[in-house]
Amino acid sequence: MATKKAGGSSKNGRDSAGKRLGVKRYAGQKVEGGTILVRQNGTTFHPGVGVELGRDYTIFAVRAGTVGFKTGDKGRQYVNVSA
Repeated sequence: MATKKAGGSSKNGRDSAGKRLGVKRYAGQKVEGGTILVRQNGTTFHPGVGVELGRDYTIFAVRAGTVGFKTGDKGRQYVNVSA
């Protein structure tokens, strides 16, 4: 019989780096075209006027202007860039 327990692998020790998601530019801020406004998983925020939705659900400005947020139909939150 063994006098010591076999040293198995630890059950802890796994952690991943944060994804740096969230709102990057807030309402009232001036932005240029191409500026990332929101990084998200899925459509927490929906694209409005002057913005587009990237393949990874990133919302970015397509023109220069001022950032705005508004709640629309069905409680959806929209991000806009107005000139």
